[in-house]
Amino acid sequence: MRFLLTDEQREFGRSLDALLGAADTPAVLRAWAAGDHGPGRALWGRLADAGVFALAVPEAYGGVGPLPVEATVACVELGRHAVPGPLAETLAAGVLLAGAGGPVAEEWLPGIASGTAMVSLTLEGSGPYAPDADAADAVFTVTGDELRLAAGPGESSASADPARRLFRPEPGGAPVAKGAAIRAAARAAGDTAALATAALALGCGEELLRATVAYVKQRTQFGVPVGSFQAVKHRLADTLLGLEFARPLLYGAAVELAEGSPGAGAAVAAAKVTAGEAGYAAARTALQLHGAVGYTEELDLAWWLRRARPLRDAWGTPSVCRARVLAG
Repeated sequence: MRFLLTDEQREFGRSLDALLGAADTPAVLRAWAAGDHGPGRALWGRLADAGVFALAVPEAYGGVGPLPVEATVACVELGRHAVPGPLAETLAAGVLLAGAGGPVAEEWLPGIASGTAMVSLTLEGSGPYAPDADAADAVFTVTGDELRLAAGPGESSASADPARRLFRPEPGGAPVAKGAAIRAAARAAGDTAALATAALALGCGEELLRATVAYVKQRTQFGVPVGSFQAVKHRLADTLLGLEFARPLLYGAAVELAEGSPGAGAAVAAAKVTAGEAGYAAARTALQLHGAVGYTEELDLAWWLRRARPLRDAWGTPSVCRARVLAG
């Protein structure tokens, strides 16, 4: 199995990094958390122009996918820059609706690929909440072999990440597809959502580590940078190792998903638990080494700190993922 990215895939990641580096995502996050979705939707459109959401949509509906490896590359960058919105859910919806086919696919997939449609969803067994459903143009739910379009975002619930709002979709809603194909499409969509979330968690952890290394180089104690202390070096090294061990699992799972391997589900679960735990460990390291300043609302890094644990638990908690790996 090939774990190394191609030159084109690496260049795609670099282009997204450059785009997002100029986007002032902390300002976008603050607006999103306050209920102003305008800056976030504008950024969403620029990401769509770069081809991000087309990666999950088949060519027949205006996309270029499904391309799990390229989507993983994109999500690592989106996680590194903490882009708000139902990213994993929209990518998963592309897979779900493509599997469902029919009028619902024809209606929504071109919009997902072009960025004009932002979608959230819940799948049976994935938890009752649809992230950012208030900002989404559609919220899909799957129960058994039935796909429904929720009547509304429903009741909101508290979230550790104020820029990742949770909603319990209103029950009922119009059925848009039904049959055995829905069950298979929902399984594929769940794997896509878990893989995308793992990539977001890895990118989040990488940014937390980068910012922490920069901080301990400039913060001094006893007249020397705290980064020169052996205990600090060891903590940062452990954090780096966790992230680097997660990376090949993440891209290996993307390759298996792209090839339709029978073990793809277990590979995705292994990547999800490893990347999620590594990202959360990076958040704990960042908070400890930043000290009290890490708690401040004004510090941009606080948005990444708040995001790490929800990403760890979304689309498969560590215990659920470990059980799936063992079963696989």
